Amino acid sequence: MIGKQITHRTADGVRIPGTWRHAFIHNGGHYFLTDLFIYADGLIDCWELVTVEEFEEKLRTGWVATTLPEGGEASAHDLADWKFGEPESWLTPELLLAEIRDTIDQLNGRPDSTDRCLAAVDTFLADRTEENRAAARAAFLAVPESQRRYALGDMDSKDRPLRILVAGPGGRTYLSFDGTVTQEDYAGALAYFEERARWQAERPTRVPADGPAAPHAPAVQLYQWYPGEPVEDPGKRGLRNDYPAPITVADVTYPSVAHAYWALSAARPEVRAAIVTADDSAAARRLAAGEPRREGWEHARTAVMTRLLRAKYDQHPELAEILLATDYATVIYDDMASDFWGDNAGRGRNWAGRLLELVRSELHVRRAGVPGL
Repeated sequence: MIGKQITHRTADGVRIPGTWRHAFIHNGGHYFLTDLFIYADGLIDCWELVTVEEFEEKLRTGWVATTLPEGGEASAHDLADWKFGEPESWLTPELLLAEIRDTIDQLNGRPDSTDRCLAAVDTFLADRTEENRAAARAAFLAVPESQRRYALGDMDSKDRPLRILVAGPGGRTYLSFDGTVTQEDYAGALAYFEERARWQAERPTRVPADGPAAPHAPAVQLYQWYPGEPVEDPGKRGLRNDYPAPITVADVTYPSVAHAYWALSAARPEVRAAIVTADDSAAARRLAAGEPRREGWEHARTAVMTRLLRAKYDQHPELAEILLATDYATVIYDDMASDFWGDNAGRGRNWAGRLLELVRSELHVRRAGVPGL
């Protein structure tokens, strides 16, 4: 849940909203009380930025701990050390992961598991078949158990009408103390939802004309990589500028986008020729590093890179498909040698990632067949 715990990080010069919650990290036999920072683009900071899938692996291995052992040594940095005595945890790996997925949906203004549950309930109330009730019950049980008493936003009922409705007459809820649902219980639950529908109908609605102002798809991070030979299925590594995908620009063939960029940056023709034949992109960069740049290069470089990326994805349709498959995700590009091209944990401007998003959008326009473009 987001609550009032609002934070952000900056990527591409854009504020990515986030929130945080407490957690224990199990590292080196010690348990550290720390904060998990959860961001709208699907990255989670638990001593490092990871994707949801990578975070799930940390949960699976116990590096992010939900089980706390008797006598385990713990600390909060610069605050206190202690040992667990009769520890009791309310979390499981599955519950924590479900809550985090909900939080990412909430940060994006997307329906979370509670919203999906209530939509299934509305479907049942409009057409009260047992099939629709079963779907509503499944959607309710998909809500993290820690949130199942507040789906209706009613602290007085604590979701009892919802539990009764999806269980049905003669059924039982997931809470043993509710007992068997009577016909009277069920009639009361229906009356509750009818009153709730009347109240909701009076609320004003507002739909943004062009969708959310700042949508955040799960981020795609292109980590620093030292390229080798081309492979049949490079995955997202194929999106890096140093991936060995030859491009031809103005009748010159370059081994990679990086080769082309560094060659075109150099002022002296003989250096440009040497860069074109460099063994790899790192060698190309080294050759260019000590050379004077073309006049005005600082102002021209983003346009040059844009044209090189267009050439790459025009000339390599298989790589264009990998780029298109990232949908509209923020592309975070690491470049240890440049805070201009790389994001570098939020310290850089991430222009390489931004331009990949631009070229991706152009590819989508072409595929959509937008007339006049």
